[in-house]
Amino acid sequence: MIEITPVLDSKNEKPMYIQLANYIKKEILSGRIKPKEKLPSKRNLSNYLEVSLNTIQSAYEQLCAEGYVESKPRKGMFVTTFDNDLIIHQTGLEKLEVASNKVHVNTKIDFNSGKVDLKHFPYNIWRKLTVQSLYVDQGELFNIGDPQGEQLLREQIAAYLYASRGVRCSAEQIIIGAGTQILIGLLSMLIGKKHIYALEDPGFHRTRITLEDLGVHTVSVPLDEDGININQLKNTDANVVYVTPSHQFPSGMIMPISRRMDLIKWAEEENGYIIEDDYDGEYRYKGKPIPSLQGLSTKERVVYLGTFSKSLIPSIRISYMVLPSPLVKKYMEYFTIYKQTVSRIHQDTLYRFMKEGFWQSHLNKMRTLYRKKHNTLMLAINNYFGQNVTIIGEKSGLHIVLEVKNNMEEDELINTAMNVGVKVYPLSIYYNGVTGTMSSRILLGFGGLTEAEINKGIKLLKEAWRL
Repeated sequence: MIEITPVLDSKNEKPMYIQLANYIKKEILSGRIKPKEKLPSKRNLSNYLEVSLNTIQSAYEQLCAEGYVESKPRKGMFVTTFDNDLIIHQTGLEKLEVASNKVHVNTKIDFNSGKVDLKHFPYNIWRKLTVQSLYVDQGELFNIGDPQGEQLLREQIAAYLYASRGVRCSAEQIIIGAGTQILIGLLSMLIGKKHIYALEDPGFHRTRITLEDLGVHTVSVPLDEDGININQLKNTDANVVYVTPSHQFPSGMIMPISRRMDLIKWAEEENGYIIEDDYDGEYRYKGKPIPSLQGLSTKERVVYLGTFSKSLIPSIRISYMVLPSPLVKKYMEYFTIYKQTVSRIHQDTLYRFMKEGFWQSHLNKMRTLYRKKHNTLMLAINNYFGQNVTIIGEKSGLHIVLEVKNNMEEDELINTAMNVGVKVYPLSIYYNGVTGTMSSRILLGFGGLTEAEINKGIKLLKEAWRL
């Protein structure tokens, strides 16, 4: 049973039920009361604290209204859960308390940019190939493998990258790892932590946090309509830059060929490196594909990052990086001591999945599916919002940025959306500086929703935002 022992003061200007509700909120936010735990019954807590049943009832109702707990008929009150991304920049308990008010226990539609469509994943094929991996090699895959990752999988990835993204590399240049953050950590050691890394602002916050946690000096560079501002970049002391050129995260613009060439020229002049994160480059809805920065660079100044999280399933945790020759040499000399972080079984299954043509077939199917979802989202926004919003970054990827023209700021947009059961996401957490005029923009991911859910979600947002 959860122990609830607040100090309630009847002389306090705050009613006792508010004091009790605030105490329980702090216990939840601190982690002392866990998600999904059952709260004491109203009668038991009333007897224990020696306060009226009405005080307990009112406190519990307040917690329900704010989304901290939910009532289950004939079972009791249970602590709910909420999305950590909504409070990632909050540090104090009071700030956590404010941010957690964004919780809603009856979320019907979740526009999470990290979710993909799992209903169309070829489970039977994957299961069959996994069984083959387990038995064909008679347990060989149970031993420790190559620190770089399985050779056969790296060969498949190299062939795919050349055909689809214009990346020129061999299997020997590829290192596989369990997610982009793992690879960024290894890469920072390869390049050297003494270098200054320039990051897009706004940009992928997990990369920035990873680098800063490792003691790397980072600087934030603002964007313009073509991506990272090259003139602002030149005004820094950075000689390494991390970019997401195929679909800038989170703003969504696609870096044109002219800016890509300017960036490559900068790297060559600085004798530095570009880290090109192509996290969802498989999905494009308008315009012709632009070659990767890696494929355009002739002097090996680009490190290419890719992942199977968006195109396959997030939980498989298979990402990869393509190193220029100088960094491959350094890796071989000093860093093979770090063991491979991805299961050999998963690597071998993915190798078979790619070799037998299932990967390309699955990717083609998902491209068609996401294009339909994207079209549904664009049509719904146009039908329900009209000229009251501006869509940003809609040419590729699995998310868009929506600028809402109703005088609501980010927090209010998120909270009012939750009041109708729709979860949308803040853009502010991706900024390292002042957001300024960006406070009326929110992030909408659509990959994990059905077309019907997308349409319903936008309709509910129209009601919530009074557009």
